[in-house]
Order: sequence, then C-alpha cells, then structure tokens
Amino acid sequence: MLNKKIKKLLIGTNNKGKFKEIRDLIPRYIKTLSTQEFKLKSPKENGKSFKENSLIKSMYFSKKTNLPCLADDSGLEIMLLNKRPGIYSARWGGKNSDFKKAIKKIYKELDRKDEKWRYKKIKARFICALSICFLTKKIACTIGRVEGTISHKPLGTNGFGYDPIFIPKNKKKTFGQMKPSEKYKIDHRFLAFKKIKKFL
Repeated sequence: MLNKKIKKLLIGTNNKGKFKEIRDLIPRYIKTLSTQEFKLKSPKENGKSFKENSLIKSMYFSKKTNLPCLADDSGLEIMLLNKRPGIYSARWGGKNSDFKKAIKKIYKELDRKDEKWRYKKIKARFICALSICFLTKKIACTIGRVEGTISHKPLGTNGFGYDPIFIPKNKKKTFGQMKPSEKYKIDHRFLAFKKIKKFL
C-alpha cells in the first residue's frame, strides 16, 4: 500500500462508458485523470483471467504516467455458451468494440446452441476485476459478480456494452433500462469497488 492517501488517480481505460462509471464511484476528494489526457493507447490484454487483464492495464498505465492507476477488466459470462464471451467480451465486437455487433453475435451463438432459448431463462453473470497499481507494485485487486439472465432482445439505451441484454437477478429490467443511479447500486463494478475503496 502507499504510505499516504491517494490524491490523484488515473482511471486506466479508453472506454468512455467505463470511465464515467468508475469516476462516479471514486470519492470526490481524489482527482481523477483519464488515459486520453496522456494520449495513451491500451496495452495488449493477454491475461488468462479478468484479474490478470486488470493488473496488466493498471500496471502499464501507472508506469507510463507515474501515477497510481485503477483499472477494470470486466465481461459477460453466459452459461449456455460455456461462459463465453468472458474475457473476450469486448473483442466480440471486433476491432472497434462495436457492442451492437457483439450482441448480434451472442444471439447467433445462442440460436446455434438452442433455437428455443428465448423461451427459457438463460443464466449469465457480469464479472468485474478492479485493481490498483503504483508503478510495478500491486496495491489491491478485487472481484465483483452479479448474476442474472439474458433478455430475448436488447432493451434500453442507458449504460454501455452488453447492458441492454442483461437482466440482473430479481429484477424485471435490463441494465440498459435502468437509471444509472439504480444500476450503480447493484452492478459488478460497484460490488468490486466496495471491496477496493479502503485502499484509496
């Protein structure tokens, strides 16, 4: 751990939706900076797990900027698809991480597995690994999970990524239909952040 409280924190992502969600969780007394202010490209994510990829990002961005960095790696696991897309969630959208394309691919894969899947509850979960690194030192790494099911069609325009097709457990709406204030209280990123905030 750092000897003193973190005053400045780099949020290690080039995804604008993710940046906004993480920034909204950070205590106000911490000044947050984005990778775009430093014109940094993202590192190659060649880890075998959400934790590994999160640490690759937080360490890389910290070394580039000399700042403590909080980075996230998150994705959607669909049980019928053997937990895919998983750590490849963004890559299913192609080079530009086009999530409309990724969602179409998910529906295509589900149709291939079971053409009657729309009449069933297809279990899925969102996972988020958050890590804080300072240069080569890992300060903390936590995991948040939220269980749910896949919506039969994309619903809602809030959030980003796979939010329009994920219905959290015990809810009727997708993340895409929820107000940000409602989603933030129950999603995987919030659950991971609850565990990591004591290190800030």
